[in-house]
Amino acid sequence: MYTMATDFTKLSDGELLDRSAAGEEGAFQEIVSRYKNGLYAFLRNFLNRTDLIDDVFQETFLQLFTSRDSFDRERPLRPWLYTIAANKAKDALRKMQRTATVSIGTMSDSNEMSFDDMLNVLTSEEERPYDNLEKGEIAANVRGVIADIPDNLREILVMAYFNHFSYKQMSDVLRIPIGTVKSRLHTAVGRFAKDWKAAVRSKKTQ
Repeated sequence: MYTMATDFTKLSDGELLDRSAAGEEGAFQEIVSRYKNGLYAFLRNFLNRTDLIDDVFQETFLQLFTSRDSFDRERPLRPWLYTIAANKAKDALRKMQRTATVSIGTMSDSNEMSFDDMLNVLTSEEERPYDNLEKGEIAANVRGVIADIPDNLREILVMAYFNHFSYKQMSDVLRIPIGTVKSRLHTAVGRFAKDWKAAVRSKKTQ
């Protein structure tokens, strides 16, 4: 008897998790397909370390797979997935006991760029294979500055500006009050602006 193949793209995240738990491999593959690009971008901006990104990316989906039965199907999957990713990323950084350094030597002279302008360089999802070198250097150095920001400020900056999380979503993911989210984000933006200006000044004195 012929059985029509399931179109997993039409199922909700919760339904996909149920199908995956029931042994349908295609269901979990669809979840990976839905979230892989956004999650990879999140980790790239959070970690700024190519050697860590791939491992944490794989560990995140592995954790999602092994703990899928405990997920509350009434809640959205994305915040839960990013909570796993953020925790895995912080664990990886702690293991590395990494002290990031910013490469100032290639810092662009575009020190008049606004904070939003610099974020736009990093967050644009449009494919631009022929981007000019200067813009690439700006993006690389902005990521370098972000990498030097303390973990608690970096994660909220990445969630807010790179992944467009709402205050409520960030509150749920980080398990902190919304008031703390707003305060911490304000601090993170201020820290970034201060460090960026310092990096540009350093470049000018060279």
